[in-house]
Formats: sequence, C-alpha cells, structure tokens
Amino acid sequence: MLHYALVFLIVAIVAAVLGFGGFIGGAAALTAKALFVAFLILAIVSFLRRAK
Repeated sequence: MLHYALVFLIVAIVAAVLGFGGFIGGAAALTAKALFVAFLILAIVSFLRRAK
C-alpha cells in the first residue's frame, strides 16, 4: 500500500508541475489541477491507512 501512495505522490507532483507551471493551458490545466488534488488525497489516505 505504501508503494501506491508513493506512486500517487509522484503523479501528483508531475501533474502540479505541468498544470501550475503554465506549460499547458485551458482544459489541460484544469485536468492537471484535478488530478493533483485527487492523487494528493489518495496519497494521504494511503499513508493514514498504513499508519494504523
């Protein structure tokens, strides 16, 4: 489960760099922001489930 959390974290960071850095525009930026939030939430949930 920790492996998935780390994968989600890496994908979230990549989505943030692409979406928040101004390299892509319009709907792609919105998608990147949504993926960033989704994967960040999944990473946090995975870390919390691992801690129990």
